[in-house]
Amino acid sequence: MSEIEKFPLTSMDITAEQKEKLKQLFPEVFTEGDKIDWDKLRLTLGENVDVGKERFGMNWPGKADCFKIIQQPSLATLVPARDESVNFDTTENLFIEGDNLEVLKLLQKSYLGKIKMIYIDPPYNTGNEFIYPDNYSETLETYLAYTGQVDSEGRKFSTNTDTEGRFHSKWMNMMYPRLFLAKNLLKDDGVIFISIDDNELDNLKKICNEIFGEENFVANIIWQKKYSPQNDATYFSNMHDYVLCVAKRKKDNKADDGWGRILLPRTEETNARYKNPDKDPRGDWKPGDFTAEGPTPNCIYPITSPTGKIFMPPAGKRWVFNKQNYEELIADNRIWFGEDGNNVPSLKRFKSEVQDGLVPNTIWFYQDVGHTQEGKQELNKLFDGIAVFDYPKPTRLLKRIIQISAKNDDICLDFFSGSCPLAQAVLELNSEDLNIRKFICAQLPEPTDENSEAFKAGYRTIADIGKERIRRVIKKIEENQKQNADMFTEDKSQLDLGFKVFKLTPSNFSTWNANVDKTAEAIGKQLELHVDHISDKADQEAILYELLLKSGFELTTKIEKVELENKSVFSIGEGELLICLERQLTNELIKAMAERKPARVICLDEGFQNNDQLKTNAALIMKTKGVVKFQTV
Repeated sequence: MSEIEKFPLTSMDITAEQKEKLKQLFPEVFTEGDKIDWDKLRLTLGENVDVGKERFGMNWPGKADCFKIIQQPSLATLVPARDESVNFDTTENLFIEGDNLEVLKLLQKSYLGKIKMIYIDPPYNTGNEFIYPDNYSETLETYLAYTGQVDSEGRKFSTNTDTEGRFHSKWMNMMYPRLFLAKNLLKDDGVIFISIDDNELDNLKKICNEIFGEENFVANIIWQKKYSPQNDATYFSNMHDYVLCVAKRKKDNKADDGWGRILLPRTEETNARYKNPDKDPRGDWKPGDFTAEGPTPNCIYPITSPTGKIFMPPAGKRWVFNKQNYEELIADNRIWFGEDGNNVPSLKRFKSEVQDGLVPNTIWFYQDVGHTQEGKQELNKLFDGIAVFDYPKPTRLLKRIIQISAKNDDICLDFFSGSCPLAQAVLELNSEDLNIRKFICAQLPEPTDENSEAFKAGYRTIADIGKERIRRVIKKIEENQKQNADMFTEDKSQLDLGFKVFKLTPSNFSTWNANVDKTAEAIGKQLELHVDHISDKADQEAILYELLLKSGFELTTKIEKVELENKSVFSIGEGELLICLERQLTNELIKAMAERKPARVICLDEGFQNNDQLKTNAALIMKTKGVVKFQTV
């Protein structure tokens, strides 16, 4: 470590990450300069591909640019907003205000392979406008212009209406990179649920097939979104939407680390079907059909009831078991003829022997998971009767999704969070089953209409509505616990009733812009930025969280402030990383940090005050003490 390494200020390099995965699988296809020998890769895979042949696949205008978007690293950061948070220092829930494409890029290092469940409710592409950047390289700048943080002059926006020539293509260009980046965040046993309607269902499924693989498609769930028909509809009354379910890797006999279903909890109604009229010592049971389809000869025989009545299986059917198995069941008291002993034989199915839960089906009726009107009513009630958001999903729908996909301390992500029904569902479910699931919600601060009830009530953006909903849900749970304290026997003190708010902003550090005009004036301005490359608007906590995020630590990682040689140093991950933001470093401070033997140390470059000897000594000290990475920024 003769020289100090410079700390990278960009998000994770997706291309490098993908290449590294390929290198681990096929190191032999890499040549000098880290280039891929594509012909050798084809031979390794046992293929002789003629690139001129037609092949099955999906293509659309702009698809190539989707990969440019994916590969373009983000120079943004996430700045904490303590005043908008609840229990900032202790909570592990997150709300991120910003464009979800930039947010997904920024989360790549810290949350790669850590999310158990993703739910999104993206624009349905019904002909209404949605905005996204025309130029893939201007994602952050376009977002800042859109939200009024920079001068919008010269910025280009793209709208999408059903009169556009590339109506479907624009929607797919918006969705593809986001789903690609989202897949990276999922655990190997993770799963994504996507709400959608008929307009883009087929395109969405094809995109998911390409990104996740056809073999990882789980189900296309039909959700009955309305409770009454629309009699003025032109053709059919549209009563349903879809929830597409796709796994990162479905569990099979060959892969034990894939997604396996989590059963729905048994309800009181389901359990009530089990009784014990004959006081069987094995407990409650319910009668099951003892017949099956098919003419299997050895399963067709007469059965005599305790009262002497003789039964034969109905025409075209047979008994479930042959006569020998039937006699064994009789001896084991597993055949039931009714309380009077005169009924058709049935098989006793004991509650203790069935799986502890129910397999979810693919049709979800509103009685079980709610409808759109319910979603609106519950949100209006939460906001004291004010209609702050159109068409929110009912919380019961999100609870059903969470119940079959996440438990314990799993992380749930929604990067089209809207009014944040996912956050409410996680908080309420945790208070019911005492799990400690965590949520991450991301939402663009899209302005509310000036004529809307939300705007008149003081909510200037959709993000404002989402944050306020979470606060009100937390308050509601806290009040419910106080009012019903005597009814609770479980310890609910471990519930996480809080959330940290972060906001997307440009980096706190000036980085070299390779796309700058090659004029003396433009290059001169770039050089000026590098003389003092830390933004004068950046406070210490904002810088700290940027370094934390881009070092690959979660935004909820515990941070401990320690004093060394009368200077402040931040200890991250129980001492794994030390960050020092002091503007004047000393030899004694360097030694004190090294003595703690962290794996990594990051300091401000200006802390050395252009003292090259101090820099050299610092590098040697860190190397001597076994510090793996010593970086400056």
